[in-house]
Amino acid sequence: MPIHDIKDLSNWIIMRNTSAHVRITKTTLDACFPWYYSEENGEIRNPSGSFFTIKGVVCSDGIEQPIILQNEIGYLGIIRKLFGGEMHYLMQAKIEPGNINKIQLSPTIQATKSNFMQKHGGAKPAYLDYFINAEKYRIVVDQLQSEQSSRFLGKRNRNIIIELGEKDDIEVLPSHMWMTMGQIKELMRVNNIVNMDTRTVLSCLPLEGELGDITDSALYRSVRGERESNLSEIYRYINNYKMFDEIDHQLVPLFSLKNWEMRNGEFVCKEPYGFKVVFCDIEIEGREVKHWCQPLFEAAGIATFGLLTRVNRGVREFLVRATPEVGCFDKIELGPSVQRECIHNEKNNTAVDKIFNAHLKTGQGVKFDTLLSEEGGRFYHEQNRNILIEVDADELPNPPDGYFWTDYRTLGTLIKVNNCLNIQLRNLLSVLEW
Repeated sequence: MPIHDIKDLSNWIIMRNTSAHVRITKTTLDACFPWYYSEENGEIRNPSGSFFTIKGVVCSDGIEQPIILQNEIGYLGIIRKLFGGEMHYLMQAKIEPGNINKIQLSPTIQATKSNFMQKHGGAKPAYLDYFINAEKYRIVVDQLQSEQSSRFLGKRNRNIIIELGEKDDIEVLPSHMWMTMGQIKELMRVNNIVNMDTRTVLSCLPLEGELGDITDSALYRSVRGERESNLSEIYRYINNYKMFDEIDHQLVPLFSLKNWEMRNGEFVCKEPYGFKVVFCDIEIEGREVKHWCQPLFEAAGIATFGLLTRVNRGVREFLVRATPEVGCFDKIELGPSVQRECIHNEKNNTAVDKIFNAHLKTGQGVKFDTLLSEEGGRFYHEQNRNILIEVDADELPNPPDGYFWTDYRTLGTLIKVNNCLNIQLRNLLSVLEW
């Protein structure tokens, strides 16, 4: 039996939201102390150069935009423990400045290196020592995974899950609560409750260790890898792209971008674009640092991320696409079937988009359709539509170039290799119900 039922968890989230003091006011760069534009470096930064900076990037394929530089690797860590024969995960009710609804369910610890090294004078994050000394426990997951490559340049975080033993006592702070995987999955169906960082960490969980809990027989066979994998075909495509792609990416001074300008206190594109840069004065009770200013990227609307799945000869498969992005750590990663920014040209639709759109319009095969937030520490009120659709096995037998039908075991193998699956795909895999 779970320690808490879903009603307890929902009430806890409501209570934490009601009692939380949050004040976020948009301001201007001039008033966003200590942030400033450095003519010398051509970037928006703070005096220490820590945390992150924003610079310009220009690509030979015509892309020109601001991009976040944050070379440090942070912790996204979850502690789990077996209670009453059922695995529980210690989750945090955390406020990020860009969250659309204040509290969201976060990992046990979610901290940049600047945070846990206390470079900004804040308190040490709770539970940090468990991850610093992870070798004392069972390490279930420990990987470096990418973040949004349309916004970050080569950004990665350490996704880690550790399992405590029966005799390992741990204090549960008021900001944290134990939950089962089933409860977390149920809360994922509520708009903007389970945050991006939780989703990426849980996507790394090796499902071969959870076979006893999988009730979907086709997924069970997919996780076991009961048919020959097309891993070598996927690697060949990705490696060919990395070898022969000639698109050049060049960092440039931010204010030299020809199509971008400061307008009404915001850094915006002169043409329709997926995001802009805004500046915020932030006050949040209960954080390591309670008052500060910083830039945030604000989306121009809601993006759509969709994953098609099918059962082919008794095995569940997923349609993924090799997707290059401006900030990819190594040029290209596997993404979901559909990955559309809020500003999308329908003329670029493929056969996959057309099938996806047709199912979405009628609702046929839609298994999951929820608005989920992106990373609230860097993005302002960004929520995107995450959709899982089941199609017939013969609906798209020969997908376009760069798309691959593959089983879960292949994807699980690639997750274990850093920077192979992008965050949009990992987030969609995290919503799968076993």
